[in-house]
Amino acid sequence: MGVKIKICGITNEEDAVWAVNYGAHYIGLNFHKESPRKVSPEQAAKIVKKVPPFIPCIGVFVEQSVDQILKIIDKTGLMGVQLHGEHTPEDCRAISEKMEVTLIRSFRVAEEADLDAIAPFKGACSHILLDAKVDGVPGGTGQTFPWELARRAKSFGLPIFLAGGLTPENVAQAIEEVQPFAVDVASGVERLPKRKDLDKLKKFINEAKNA
Repeated sequence: MGVKIKICGITNEEDAVWAVNYGAHYIGLNFHKESPRKVSPEQAAKIVKKVPPFIPCIGVFVEQSVDQILKIIDKTGLMGVQLHGEHTPEDCRAISEKMEVTLIRSFRVAEEADLDAIAPFKGACSHILLDAKVDGVPGGTGQTFPWELARRAKSFGLPIFLAGGLTPENVAQAIEEVQPFAVDVASGVERLPKRKDLDKLKKFINEAKNA
């Protein structure tokens, strides 16, 4: 099985369809109110309807309550949740008990000590996502972090989504060095924060599949 590919920060139906046609395995929809890629539940529902049911649409949430997240899942038809910020293992379990969804807990890392936060989430989430740690930014930084940390994080036994500054130019190297479950990209395949660059999108997916 090759590495999976998640195209995050999708804001419209057209980009979602192109990502799927090029071979993406996951579509990411951002509900964080401060994000330039934010979508409303109504927009998300339209995008989800355009995506084949075997391609999970993952909702990205930052600090929203469990109740808010569950309402958005119910309203949009999301098949996965990605949690950023201060969400606890108990929050993860509360979501999993109510909805059968892929549950990804995100961690921002810059040094080995940052990996310690992962341990309590074993058994609470199905996957983890590792992104660069930048003060004041919950994710989507467009910056890389030392990939050695991702290799070490594999010891926790949770499938890893590798994010942080991935581009068509470096994704093959990242996959070779880390061997993650999946790679995750948003800004690295954009021409504007709300629109994907289709040439970059196609190249990224091809590079990842051929790595």
